[in-house]
Amino acid sequence: MAMKIRLARGGSKKRPFYRIVAADSRMPRDGRFIEKLGTYNPLLPKDSEDRVKMDLERVQYWLGEGAKPTDRVARMLEAAEVLPKTERNNPKKAVPGKKAQDRAEEKAAKAAEASEAPADEAPAEEATAE
Repeated sequence: MAMKIRLARGGSKKRPFYRIVAADSRMPRDGRFIEKLGTYNPLLPKDSEDRVKMDLERVQYWLGEGAKPTDRVARMLEAAEVLPKTERNNPKKAVPGKKAQDRAEEKAAKAAEASEAPADEAPAEEATAE
């Protein structure tokens, strides 16, 4: 059975609250789970002790059984020093989309034309002034 340690959403609309659970990966996000391992309340301040609560012994057990944590849970486990920190790199995240790149090119072209135009006109004005 493919096990996952993941978040199951609870709480009302616009007031999220998550349970950290060990579940079969084929089950729905908020569906059946095998064991509740902790809670996560994103509405609390980041430095609050109650924001993330986990039973680390049970988490270690499930990791030993071959359960794979999701990305978000893995970050929480790294913060709790259960998992080693992994290097993350997404260089494409900061690159603007195609339309934004096109707009930036057009803006740069207009700026280049504007800076060239007065330089060309300035000598012509001096010649007519004499």
